[in-house]
This record gives sequence, structure tokens and C-alpha cells, in this order.
Amino acid sequence: MLQSISIQNYALIDTLDISFDKGFSVITGETGAGKSIILGAIGLLLGQRADVKAIKNGASKCVIEAHFNISSYQMQSFFDENELEYDSNECILRRELQASGKSRAFINDSPAPLALMKELGEQLIDVHSQHQNLLLNKEDFQLNVLDALANDEKELSGYREAYQAYRKVAEELTKLTELEEQSRTDEDYVRFQLEQFDEVKLVEGEDAELQIEEERLSHAEEIKEGLYTAEQILLGDESGLLSNMKKVSGILRSLKERYNTAGDISDRIENLSIELKDLSRELSREQDDVEVDPARLDFVNERLNLIYTLEKKHHVSTLEELLKVQEEFRARLNAISSFAEQIEVLQKKKELLLEKVQKAMLLLTDKRTHAAKKVEHEMQSRLIPLGMPNVRFKVHITPKANFDATGGDNVAFLFSANKNATLQNISSVASGGEIARVMLSVKAMIAGATQLPTIIFDEIDTGVSGEIADKMAEIMKEMGACMQVISITHLPQIAAKGKVHYKVYKQDNETSTSSNIRRLKEEERVEEIAHMLSGATLTDAAMNNAKELLKEYGKE
Repeated sequence: MLQSISIQNYALIDTLDISFDKGFSVITGETGAGKSIILGAIGLLLGQRADVKAIKNGASKCVIEAHFNISSYQMQSFFDENELEYDSNECILRRELQASGKSRAFINDSPAPLALMKELGEQLIDVHSQHQNLLLNKEDFQLNVLDALANDEKELSGYREAYQAYRKVAEELTKLTELEEQSRTDEDYVRFQLEQFDEVKLVEGEDAELQIEEERLSHAEEIKEGLYTAEQILLGDESGLLSNMKKVSGILRSLKERYNTAGDISDRIENLSIELKDLSRELSREQDDVEVDPARLDFVNERLNLIYTLEKKHHVSTLEELLKVQEEFRARLNAISSFAEQIEVLQKKKELLLEKVQKAMLLLTDKRTHAAKKVEHEMQSRLIPLGMPNVRFKVHITPKANFDATGGDNVAFLFSANKNATLQNISSVASGGEIARVMLSVKAMIAGATQLPTIIFDEIDTGVSGEIADKMAEIMKEMGACMQVISITHLPQIAAKGKVHYKVYKQDNETSTSSNIRRLKEEERVEEIAHMLSGATLTDAAMNNAKELLKEYGKE
């Protein structure tokens, strides 16, 4: 319930702090006193669009803050899901609007998206205005009303679970079918590309090996000549390195008897000669291995050009990436072949889930159909005392062409206020005053069946008076027994029924006018209701009448 609201620098309000009680309360005040201003401030907490023109002249920003008692609302899951700080007893909503146009929203003193504040606010407070009466014309609202009164949470939850599972598989099947159709169109292209890859027979790492071979074949004559020259330097008859080393070794051996070290050096030269002979033989073998092969060079170049062409075609830069492209084509072709099997599996799954949806839908429709009779009876019993002695009210349930997340039922409220008149959709035949009374009755029924948030009735009594006004007040008072109800009213019959009475008024000073609200004491209530009865001039009759109205409330 709404515990308190604080408003600063909004429209004609300088500073306003007011606390609210549980049960049924009323707000009165002269036209233009500022009741709509207070509602506008509450609207900002419900996520409505902010207008910098609403900031009081001369102020840099306005602030609206409301405290709610949520101890009986079981809202922890909402706070947890949205990562909000949770207090099991209190929730604070605050909206700040700066003159620059910047707007900020807070939930329990933490910044929050405006959309989230709107979602939470709608669970905490319901402002019922004449504009909201238009909801009665909407099929989804009528269906929600019936569900609330049918107490079909279990059936509706079961249906939605089955429906969501069905929709998920149906969407998968649609996507897979579309993918198959697209893939069938691409199959020839994919198959051609893959055949081209298979024909080429790419091998991982072959490009690097081909590049090395291409380098060798391109310079084969130069390499062969260099190897031959190196061999000749080692083996030349007169000037060859081995021949000269043999001479050196002989000279050193001749000195061995006279100079021992010369023998050691000679032995080392002999060992080097053996290694050099082996190297000369290896150079000879290398010469034999190096072939001048123009045909092989052409093949290697063609192979490399083929690889480069494929890389360019498929927008890759390495052979490894090209091989991945090949595998992707292969996977696509395999997928095309398996689509039919996957589609068949999903189709069977969809059919089984459809059976579950239809069974759950029948249970839901049955529950709604039984509730419809009770709603019709209760609505008639509520509307007859509200000045509609010949009223007929019917909840018309028809099957939808296609079931959706709410089930397979179209729900329409049919209405007639006159004898022998044909029942028609309520939006077609009910007057504004009649719709207001129907909406009041609907919300009174819902209040008795579910936990509703705080509800503010904004002049729902417009166009009624006398006994009907008294009956409407009784309904709001009845609702106040199980929830917090606040009625903004011009009717003394309704004002007298309130457990608590607030008055909105204007104050003038030398420079400005401001709006305020205060809780009336008992003697002040008498005077306020008397003014509502007789106008600006108080009469003894009006005062006595006001006392009687309040006394009548006190006896109940």
C-alpha cells in the first residue's frame, strides 16, 4: 500500500508531504485546487513522460518520492530477477526531473531504468481515471479479468508451459525448413565447389614444400655449377685443396724425426684430408641429385598457381584456411542430406506438443467457461443497485482462429442496460457513465478474488449522484476492506464514506500560488462535506446533512 508521498517543486507544489492510511480514503477539493497535479506527480512514478514545464518556476529540479508497504505482495522474485535491492517491508520509488530535461529514476535509492520503474509501479499502484475506462473495450483486458476471477493460475501456467515448448519447436522447425529450402537451392553450387576441392586433392603443408622445390628447380643450373666448382676446388690435380694438403703432410712427416710437433700436425692434416674426401664425394652426389627439369618446374608452378587462385577465390590467405573452407562445404553438403531426417524428428515432436497444448487449452477454456457464469451473475447483482435495474451482462467466449500465449479463447463482455435490447459488445452500447460503473464493479470483483495494488479512483463518480453515488461509495468502501482505495471525488456521499479524508487546496502569497494537501479532522470533514452539499455558503441544513452522512458511515 502507498504509505506516503513527497513532492518538491512540481507545478504549483513547493513542498508536499502526506501519509496515507490503509482502507478507503477520499480526496476532495475545489476544481483547480491541484488534485490533477498530485495525480501527475504520481504518474511520473509510474513511468509517464516527464515535461520540464512541470518544474516549478525558479526551481532547478523537482523530486517525487513515494514509500510503499509491500509486506503482503510477495515481490522478492521481481527484485531478484531485476537485480534490485529487496526489503520485504518497504519499497521506495523516486523520480527526479532537472530543468535541463534530464530525468532519473530510483528504486530503493538505486538508479533504475524508467521502463523498470514503470513495470514495478504498475504492480504497486493503479490510477483509475476516465481514460482507463477505455480498457474495458479491449479484449485482452476482458480476458485478464475473466482469468483473475476464474482462479485459473494452475491451468494458465500449465497451458503457457506447453505453449512455449510448442512454439520453440515450431520456430525451430520453421527455421530448419527455410534453411533446407535455401540449402537445396545452393546444393548444386556447394557440390560443385566441393568436387573442385576433391579434384585438386589439397594436402596440408604442401604449399611450403612446393615453394622450396620451386626455388631449387628455378636455379638448378646455378646450383649444379656451384657444386661442381666447389668439388673441383677440393679435388683439382695440381691446385686442388686435397693435393696441396697431401704436399703439406709430406713436408711435415720429413721433419718428424727432427721436430716431434711436426708429426702431430701431419696427423691432424691427414684426418682433415679424410673429411674433405668425404665432403667431395657428397658434393658429387648432390650434383647428381640436382636435375634441370623444366617439366617438373612447370608442374610445381601450376600447382602453386592453382592453390593461390583457390585462396583468392575463397577470400583466404593460407592453405590451412583453404582446407577449412573445404571442410565447411563438406559439412554443408552433409547437412543438406540430413535436413530431411531432422525435419521429420521435429515434425513428430511438434505434433506431440500440439496435443499437449490442445489438452491444456481445453482445461483452461473449461475453467473460464465455469467462471463466466459466476461473473455474469455477480456483475448483474452489482450493477442493478447502480441504477441499472434491467441490466444484462454476458461473458461471451468463442474459439480463436489460432491459439496464442493466452489460450484459444476470445472473450467479449456483452451488455444491455435496457429491457429487450439486444446484447452487444459493451464498447458499442454502454454510455460513459455506464462503463464507469461497470469498471468499478469489475475492479470490486477482482479485489475480492486477488491481491490488487493500491487503487486511486480519479472522479469515477462523474455523471452520477444521489442513491447511485451512495452505492458506488459502498463498493469502494467494500474494496477498502481488502486493499487500499483512494477516491478523488466531488460527491459528498462518497466523501462521507471514507475512513480518512484529505483536502487539496490552494494558498496565495504576495508572489505566487501553491497547492497543498492535508488530512482533515472530524470537525473539518463536516464543514468540507457541507460545502460539497451547499456550495461556498454554508447553511445549517448542509451542516446537519453532513453530520448525518458522517454519522451514517460511523454506524456501519
